[in-house]
Amino acid sequence: MTAGTRNMIAGNKSGLTVAAGLARGLAEFSVSRGAPRGELLARAGIALADLADQDNRIPFEKYVLLMRAGKALTGDPALALHYGAANDIAEVSVVGLIANASETMFEAFQQLSRFGRLVIEFDGGPDRFRTAQEDGGLWAVDNRQNPNDFPELTESTFARMVCGPRRFGVTQIAKRICVTHPAPEYRDEYERIFEVPVTFGAKWNAMMIDERWMFHRLQPQPRYVFGVLSERADALIHDLEKSKTMRGRVEALLMPVLHKGDASMETVAGKMGMSRQTLFRRLKEEGTTFEAVLDALRHRLALDYLGGRKVSVNETAYLVGFSDPAAFSRAFKRWTGSSPKAFRQGDSVR
Repeated sequence: MTAGTRNMIAGNKSGLTVAAGLARGLAEFSVSRGAPRGELLARAGIALADLADQDNRIPFEKYVLLMRAGKALTGDPALALHYGAANDIAEVSVVGLIANASETMFEAFQQLSRFGRLVIEFDGGPDRFRTAQEDGGLWAVDNRQNPNDFPELTESTFARMVCGPRRFGVTQIAKRICVTHPAPEYRDEYERIFEVPVTFGAKWNAMMIDERWMFHRLQPQPRYVFGVLSERADALIHDLEKSKTMRGRVEALLMPVLHKGDASMETVAGKMGMSRQTLFRRLKEEGTTFEAVLDALRHRLALDYLGGRKVSVNETAYLVGFSDPAAFSRAFKRWTGSSPKAFRQGDSVR
């Protein structure tokens, strides 16, 4: 354990959090490999109830302790690599479903980077990864600061990035892997899992991507992610597509892109083959505005998601197009007079 890690855990001041689903997945994986559940959670300072609600957040420091406890109790120093390789992110977070609903592998990477904080918060830029061209190739570069304080996160992330696409027929998405931490005693596991050259003690944590696969189409998925998440989604889209009104047409175009953060008037107008001014005028003729249509759609879908209890409050915020869960909570309070968490737990909407 580095001095930086000791200080981080002792101080518990980072303010960063991890989705309960990710921590639960790691705990279950560790138990499946022989770790006693009670002792595992006790060492991490996590109560079983902390992992029951998918909307709960676990302090980042406790996730570090959970990983370290898992390694010790399973006797598997490469536990992070094995967890990343075996774990489908769609099993622990809606972020995985969003990625799986993407049209191409490139879009899936974009969504995973954009929504990464929903799974695990990090000290870096707004997105977990950036792309860079170097040495004649395209690199996905991890923006995390001080990554060597917790190299296990680098291991599990890259293992998931390499092994996840194999489920979609992408035999090898990576050409090279670089990590900033020194080679561990289990470096052979890197070669076995990644199946590409790995450079330790490198200048960055980065993966050179085989660009031939970036526009590989994923296996058939619903054309909008909430087809997976909501029982009523098919009925909603059917009703919208039947609509002959301009409002209905706008809503039908907005629904598939809300989670991408691309719900702009310019984008929708372009898809309809008209100018922004023309769309504004057509909506005005129906007594509404683009902003009002977008707001009402977000309201309706938020009620649908939370009422069905299929996704958490934070996940719902991202799905209806809010990059900041706090902004979503304010909007929900404006719509209903109730907080989204209270609504999801069954409180009546005033």
